[in-house]
Amino acid sequence: MESSISIACIALYKNKILIAKRLNTGDMACRWELPGGKVDAGETETDAVKREFLEEFGVKIKVGEYICSTTFEHNNKTRTLKAYRIFVPHRGLIFKYHLTEHSEYKWVCFNEIPREHFVDSDLKILTQVRSYAEKNI
Repeated sequence: MESSISIACIALYKNKILIAKRLNTGDMACRWELPGGKVDAGETETDAVKREFLEEFGVKIKVGEYICSTTFEHNNKTRTLKAYRIFVPHRGLIFKYHLTEHSEYKWVCFNEIPREHFVDSDLKILTQVRSYAEKNI
C-alpha cells in the first residue's frame, strides 16, 4: 500500500532556503518546490529524507529536526507533508549537485518565493518553515 506521507527537505543557510525547479514532465512540470518526495512502505521518515535528497541531488545529507506538517489533496487523496531540517555538506556551490528530478536549484530568501511558480502543497508549510528559520539560523 502506498504511503500517504510526503517529506520536504529544508536546507537553510543564513536567511535563505534551497528550492528546486521540477523537470518539464508530470503533474507539477516546471514548478518550483522544496526537495523531497514520498515515504516508501516500511521506510522511516528520516530514511526517506536521506534517500530522496540523495536520489534527487546526488548528495548525502544529515537530517535535523522535524519542523512542521500539513495536509493536502493530490489526485483526490489526502496526503500529509512533513518538513525536516537537513544539513548539506556544501551548498551546491563548490560542486554542482547532480540533478535527476529537477532542471535547476537555487538559494532564495523567503520573500522571493511568492515570485516563483511554486507547488501548492509546499506553499502551505512555508509560513511555519520561515518562522522556524528565523528562530534557528
